[in-house]
Amino acid sequence: MEAADDPLPEVQTVCSAVDVLRGPNPQLKKLLFFKVYKRRWFVLLVLCLLNCSNATLWLTFAPVADQSAQYLKVSLESINWLSLVFMLVAVPLSFGTTWMLDTLGLRITLILGSWLNMFGALVRFCGTPPGEGFTIRYPIVMLGQTLTALAQPLIIFTPTKLAALWFPDHQRATANTIASMANPLGILLANILSPTIAQTSAQIPTLLLVYAVPTCVICFLATVGIRTSTPPTPPSASAEAASTEPFVQGLKLLMKNKAYIILLLCFGAGMAVFSCFSTLLEQIMCVQGYTNDFAGICGALFIVFGILGAGFLGLYVDKTKHFIEVTKISISLTALACTAFSVVSLMREQKIAIATVCSLFGFFGFAIYPVFMELSVECSYPVGEATSAGLLFISGQVQSILYIILLQGLTTRLADSPLSTCGDAILSWRVSLMVMAGLLSFFACVFVIFFHTRYRRLEAEEKATYGTKPGSSLTSTENSLSVNT
Repeated sequence: MEAADDPLPEVQTVCSAVDVLRGPNPQLKKLLFFKVYKRRWFVLLVLCLLNCSNATLWLTFAPVADQSAQYLKVSLESINWLSLVFMLVAVPLSFGTTWMLDTLGLRITLILGSWLNMFGALVRFCGTPPGEGFTIRYPIVMLGQTLTALAQPLIIFTPTKLAALWFPDHQRATANTIASMANPLGILLANILSPTIAQTSAQIPTLLLVYAVPTCVICFLATVGIRTSTPPTPPSASAEAASTEPFVQGLKLLMKNKAYIILLLCFGAGMAVFSCFSTLLEQIMCVQGYTNDFAGICGALFIVFGILGAGFLGLYVDKTKHFIEVTKISISLTALACTAFSVVSLMREQKIAIATVCSLFGFFGFAIYPVFMELSVECSYPVGEATSAGLLFISGQVQSILYIILLQGLTTRLADSPLSTCGDAILSWRVSLMVMAGLLSFFACVFVIFFHTRYRRLEAEEKATYGTKPGSSLTSTENSLSVNT
């Protein structure tokens, strides 16, 4: 009799579980049908390649400015405009790009970005044929550079959107980190490849060809390989809901969100300081007798350690969801590293100290870029991911222009500096560096003290999945199963 009664509870449990799926708990049913696809890694790979390629096109000419000016028969100021055009184009186009991502979808945005990136690279190469008779090289190269600049907002706003649509909640920050850090990796490659390939002005066409070939491959992969903007089955509750606000309504909600406004200002200030560091590093270092090669090494350390730091923090926040704690600690350490740089960069014969500070500056500063992007989505949900992340980028670009103008305006001309390698223009950056460190420290304090928010997207996912408040999901599921059993 006992042997006959033993299987009965098991049968009842199985039947109850089937009933849960069919009727009493549809939210649990949705949880069991979320799915991730291996193709998400292919979409991420295409975005990484595209982001890296666009960054190399942006910085193609800066490391070989003298050779480029000689071959294109223009001044160094004109060569600088080949890089500045990216910044000028990005700001007005950013609003259209965020609308496109949140309205037309990921696939169209990435394919359009890949075609613009490829056409720009090919136009640049076609505009530099050998021979003295061709006199319009610079206008054609500028046209190609402008086309690649049009592609930049389509690419650089995409990581947060891709991570939200294709990756589960425990992989979103990692995916965002990988895609975002492809951009500084491209900058690093440009700093290495351009001087290596174009050692003379006659090798500029070869350099442009080397950069153009990968864009064709990437365009093919994007056009043929990315077939849908979203996977057939969503990886998470927020991806399934697709309940993001319309673009204009989303902007209105963001402007009323105090936490997002603080994030917008503080992230923009941090991005501006990093732009100033990258742009002015060589000019700051040469006053104390440091060579361009050493400044390049410091810039490389800045990027490499930044990528390592971003990888570490991406994995950490994916597991812990401690977005606020990580950003507050990291931005504080970044401000300290910036202050240290403003001191040691004014000292002579301190290569080890300067290299160490630049490494720490990149490690803490670059690391929080993708975390900031994820945090912007968490504090602004259900506003579209591209809208919330895109406005951060716009804030950074605008503040970068203002900071660079301000810091250059605060310099003073020195009568002489015995160790200077700057040429005729010897400038003192003492006041500028103190102001830069002060601004970053101020905004770091503002962020640490005043930024507070709920993780709105995570809360929405838990509610959609379990129908409960955050933190009670496990208990709710256990209770539901026990009651039916």
